[in-house]
Amino acid sequence: MSWSELLAAEPDFAAGVRARLDAHVHKTIATIRADGAPRISGIETFWAADDLWIGSMPNAVKARDLQRDPRYALHSGSDDPPDWHGDCKLSGVAVEWTDPDRRLELFRTRGEDPPSPESHLFQLVIHEAALVSLNDARDRLIVQSWRAGVPGVRRLERD
Repeated sequence: MSWSELLAAEPDFAAGVRARLDAHVHKTIATIRADGAPRISGIETFWAADDLWIGSMPNAVKARDLQRDPRYALHSGSDDPPDWHGDCKLSGVAVEWTDPDRRLELFRTRGEDPPSPESHLFQLVIHEAALVSLNDARDRLIVQSWRAGVPGVRRLERD
């Protein structure tokens, strides 16, 4: 599901997810190594054409991981306690875009050209999303989750 589809289906939830994604420039992405082990890498995301995107330096290991196996998990980043306002996690598949003109157009939405013509550009297709926060009293954890193909947002509260 594209970001715009999630936004149309669950606007309040999507707004909360986007707020957590936009709260930090640096995020963490998990990819799958050739041997099947997980790899964690730092990443920045950006919004363009109503979707969520990542770029990567040419031949970066995370880009090669995604080319081989497009599954990813993304973490929004977090504030340190006691100022923690929550975080979000996404998972799905990354689709690489290689058309030079379209890539240039998408990169330029950030106000810049791609770092190099060989750099990678991936659209993050979302299969699952979770938004984690505290209640107003800040004494219970609230976990909201969404899964493509399953209507609605599930909500759990935990001590």
